[in-house]
Amino acid sequence: MDPELRRTWLFGPSADPAAHEAMLASPADALIADLEDFTPPQLRPQAREGISHLLASWRTAGKVAVVRINDLTTDGLVDLNAAMPGRPHVVAYPMATSSEQMRALDEAITGIEINLGIALGTTEILPVCETALGVVDVRSIVAGRARIRCALLGAEDLASDLCAERQPDANELDYARRRFILECRAARVEPIDAPYTFTDEQGAFKEAHCSRRLGYRSKSLVRPDHAKSINAALTPSDEEVRRASAMVIAFEAARARGEDRALVEGLWVEVPTYRNALRTLERARRLASGYQTRH
Repeated sequence: MDPELRRTWLFGPSADPAAHEAMLASPADALIADLEDFTPPQLRPQAREGISHLLASWRTAGKVAVVRINDLTTDGLVDLNAAMPGRPHVVAYPMATSSEQMRALDEAITGIEINLGIALGTTEILPVCETALGVVDVRSIVAGRARIRCALLGAEDLASDLCAERQPDANELDYARRRFILECRAARVEPIDAPYTFTDEQGAFKEAHCSRRLGYRSKSLVRPDHAKSINAALTPSDEEVRRASAMVIAFEAARARGEDRALVEGLWVEVPTYRNALRTLERARRLASGYQTRH
C-alpha cells in the first residue's frame, strides 16, 4: 500500500494473542507488533517465538505488517532475526536520532534478505522520532535511505524528553507536530502523526482532524477502537469530494475562457487550490477503490 494511503498505524504488544485478534479485527491499515515498550523484557523471548507467524498472518489478511524492534545496541538484531522470516513490510526503529542507526539497520536487513531469499530492498524502515533530537534532525536521519518512505512522530517519550505535561488537547506537542511535518515533507517522506494515547474516541477523531489540517495523511494509534474514527477523519467526506469537484470544474471552465481563477462558494480558486482539489479527488478515489501497490 502506498505510504499516503496508510491512514492508521496501530501499535500493539507482541506477546498478547487477544490483542492480536483485536488489532486484526480493527480497520487499521498498518499493524505494528511492538517488541519494544509494549512488550515487557521478560515476555520478549516468548514474543519472538511467534512474531514471524503473526506478521505472516497479517500480510495474508491484507494488512501492512510492521514490527518494531529494540535498539540494535541491545536486542534489536535478535528481534530482527526472529521477525524477518515473517517478511514484514516495515521494520520500525525506536528512538531514531541518527543516519548511522538507519545505515546499520539497512545493512542488517539487507544481509537477512539475502539469506532468506527476500527481494532486496523490499523491507521498509520506519524511524520513530520520539526525542527532541529525532524531531529536529529527521531530514538527516532519513537522508539517502531508499528503504525509508515514512517517519513516525512519538508522543509519550517525546513529551518526557521535552519535560512537557501531557494533556488530551496535546498543546504541549503542537510545535513538534508542526515542525515534524515540515521536515518530513522537505525530505520527501510521508509523516505519520503521533498516537492519541487517551481513551476518548471523540478526542481521537478531533486530534486526527486537526492533524489533517496541518497536512498529515497518516496517524498512529494505540487503541483498536480508535481506528474507525481516525480513518474517517483522514478520508475525504462526501461533502469534501463534492466541493473539490466543484472547484475543479469551475477552475477548468474559467481557464478555458482565458480567466486566471474562479470563485466557488466564496473562495477564489487559483492554481494551488485547484491542485489541492485534484489531490482530494484522487485520494478519495484511491481509498474507495482499495488501491494497493503490492510489495
